[in-house]
Amino acid sequence: MSEVYAVRRGLLRHRYAAAGSAAALVSRPANVRYLAGGAPPGAVLLLGPGEDVLLSPRAPTGDPAHGRPDEQLRLTVLSDPDGDPVVAAADLAGGLHAESLAVEEHDLTVARHRAMGSVAPRLRLGDLGSTVEQLRLVKDEEEIACLRIAAEITDQALGELLESILVGRTERHLALELERRLVDHGADGPAFATSVGTGPHSGLGRHRPTDRRVEEGDFLSVCLGANYRGYRCEIGRTFVIGTSPADWQIELYDLVFAAQRAGREALVPGAAYRDVDRAARHLLDSAGYTEGLQPSTGHGVGLEIDEDPQLAPTAMGKLDACVPVTVEPGVHLPGRGGVRIDDTLVVRPEADGGPELLTITTKELLAL
Repeated sequence: MSEVYAVRRGLLRHRYAAAGSAAALVSRPANVRYLAGGAPPGAVLLLGPGEDVLLSPRAPTGDPAHGRPDEQLRLTVLSDPDGDPVVAAADLAGGLHAESLAVEEHDLTVARHRAMGSVAPRLRLGDLGSTVEQLRLVKDEEEIACLRIAAEITDQALGELLESILVGRTERHLALELERRLVDHGADGPAFATSVGTGPHSGLGRHRPTDRRVEEGDFLSVCLGANYRGYRCEIGRTFVIGTSPADWQIELYDLVFAAQRAGREALVPGAAYRDVDRAARHLLDSAGYTEGLQPSTGHGVGLEIDEDPQLAPTAMGKLDACVPVTVEPGVHLPGRGGVRIDDTLVVRPEADGGPELLTITTKELLAL
């Protein structure tokens, strides 16, 4: 994998050099991991002048959740663990007589930016912008393999929960059990805080679990994901507690299912982000649920659970092949509950079979 990280750093080096910078400082954690393979918490990556250096407040502990730094990188551990690697990197770049340094201004506080200027006053600071995030959009097959394993772990954890007795258990208890099962099956941890919503809480995006207990006749919405080697996936499903769902529950579920299928089918290379959103949103709008919809139908996943692209009404851009995204329409009816169906997929051309579905737990309306 060292060659992969070297190629990624080379692409970034070409871009910041073309913009007139002699060196670049990457501080956003996901971007550091993308370029370095792994890093202790708080580490930053200095690219040029000369060799590339990973600066860290502490030595690596070997924790697999932090990844393994590329052996081609020089690792510098600060003598003061309370020191700021960003400031140390600016000092190092200034000492190597770099005239300019591109930084991720969207990740730096004003105080850190000023501190860099104080230790290297002759160093001209520019903005690297979202260059690394743009490089991360299209995933290679090694990254997709990690996402595929994360999805398998997530499906396993959810499938085991569905085989257990649910009535009488709290949302909070179910969420904790799901997160434990993710780790039991090989995840580094949950990709995000697991959401479990019952009854009037169902169908809400990112609902924080409460002590409400599962009751007969409830909708039960679950959203979870595994973090495997830094890569994060997402799945959301809605079920009915009891033997026979009510008519309104079947109608609402069928509508959201149709919207989610339309969004999935729209995932083709070259499709505009907003068109994917429109494909799913149109069905829900037409049924009169405009006010209860989320601002986006889906988003990219990878080293972060919510990264570009955004599948939203005003989003600009078009999909490429090998871009993993979620499609997650939902409807919530205040006081009654709702439905959310969420999958992680990889955009593939029609010649390769179309979008690859990573999360395969059934979308049938099960009565548990």
